[in-house]
Amino acid sequence: MFHAFFTHHATHRLQSMLAAGVLALSGLMASSPALAQGQVDTNAAPNDFVQEVANNALEVVKKNQAVQAGDLASINKVIDEYVLPYVNFEKTTRLAAGRHWRQATPQQQQGLVQAFKGTLIRTYSGALAQVDQKSAINMLPFRGDASADDVVVRSTLTQSNGPAVGVDYRLEKTQQGWKIYDLNVEGIWLIQNYRNQFAQQIAQNGIDGLIAALNRSGG
Repeated sequence: MFHAFFTHHATHRLQSMLAAGVLALSGLMASSPALAQGQVDTNAAPNDFVQEVANNALEVVKKNQAVQAGDLASINKVIDEYVLPYVNFEKTTRLAAGRHWRQATPQQQQGLVQAFKGTLIRTYSGALAQVDQKSAINMLPFRGDASADDVVVRSTLTQSNGPAVGVDYRLEKTQQGWKIYDLNVEGIWLIQNYRNQFAQQIAQNGIDGLIAALNRSGG
């Protein structure tokens, strides 16, 4: 099973890093108008874009007890409404699948996107319980070309119950503005971490086997 493969190969340090990544991804949650501290400009400078959604989102997570308690229905609702508009998760999944993506039917591609999203939510939803009133995402100086179509934004995630964690976001410029498609937690990129695992599952059981394994994982 995919989950057994992952847990066998992942160290506790890696699990902790990716859990921190989920906390950082909570910073991609644009809050609802009733809770918004400021409107998000998807065409702003890359650092400003990430900082705006992070500031708004952390306030939402801090106030949502169901999300902090790990309630999957609440987490899915928040992610569907407030995270996915700022993330190109299809591109995330496509890059993780590599050359095998082109071999999949449109139905398999959509199934893989949904299964991968579900795996990440189920596996790391408990990390949201670590959000506290002192949790914050602090942007580091931007080193790239802000006029480029693909950039990396660097930040640190701080919280009272652990050390600061370095988190990088890879963004692409689209017609709708910036969208995030990859996440680096302490040197480990999300896409790269899953690429070999996807390839092994596909080699053994095909695309449908990978989708089934993902749907069984993280529970």
